[in-house]
Amino acid sequence: MDGRVSAIGLGGIDLYLYVGKKRYVIKDAAKMEKVVNKTPVVDGSGLKNTLERETVSSLKKEGFELEGKKVLMVSAVDRFGMAEALYGAGCQMSFGDLVFGLNIPIIIRSFKTFNMIAKTLLPVVVKMPFSMLYPTGESQNKVPSKRNQSYYKEADIIAGDFLFIRKFMPAELKGKWILTNTVVEKDVADLKERGVEYLITSTPAFRGRSFGTNVIEALFVALLDKELNEIGDEDYLDLIDRLDFKPRIERLN
Repeated sequence: MDGRVSAIGLGGIDLYLYVGKKRYVIKDAAKMEKVVNKTPVVDGSGLKNTLERETVSSLKKEGFELEGKKVLMVSAVDRFGMAEALYGAGCQMSFGDLVFGLNIPIIIRSFKTFNMIAKTLLPVVVKMPFSMLYPTGESQNKVPSKRNQSYYKEADIIAGDFLFIRKFMPAELKGKWILTNTVVEKDVADLKERGVEYLITSTPAFRGRSFGTNVIEALFVALLDKELNEIGDEDYLDLIDRLDFKPRIERLN
């Protein structure tokens, strides 16, 4: 499809991880990007830093009280914009990057500590095989492990990548809010059965599912019809506004 389509959305893998303004390139994803010579390649990170911040703002506008809510952010380097917006809204943050990404049973309770640890580890982490960091292939369909479920029980909101959320997801999630993306109808039914109160996805529902930010960012790049290096946050935000692009907010129980 190189040169034949307007944009390519790289799915199932991140090209970039962020801490603050610092961007780290994942080695395995960079190999994939390099085989494309003509068509712009995006992984959704442009929208994660814009659309997902706007999702938090939308919740506040809709009357959702966020200040003081306990949030389990399963991986903040994957969705730094969302994590920073929730922290800025006054949420009590728990960062699961070590637990969910590296299987190190240490939860991070401080935004400052998270930043320090992430900046220390990411230069090494991005060089590791991606399959060691994120569920790939058949591992995405594994039954959730019963480890680390206490972190879910203490949280009011579980936020981040859905496959990470699913990794240790307990059977009982009564009253919880799930802030995520890339869910299909069976995922929604599963969350409803587990007692989830609200499902919020940063992209709208299309025929029962919300598409990944990589798909939506590729769509936006195609619509903007500009060179990728000329597209900034303000372009995405303007397009979000013009399309009246709103998050899915669905009460399940």
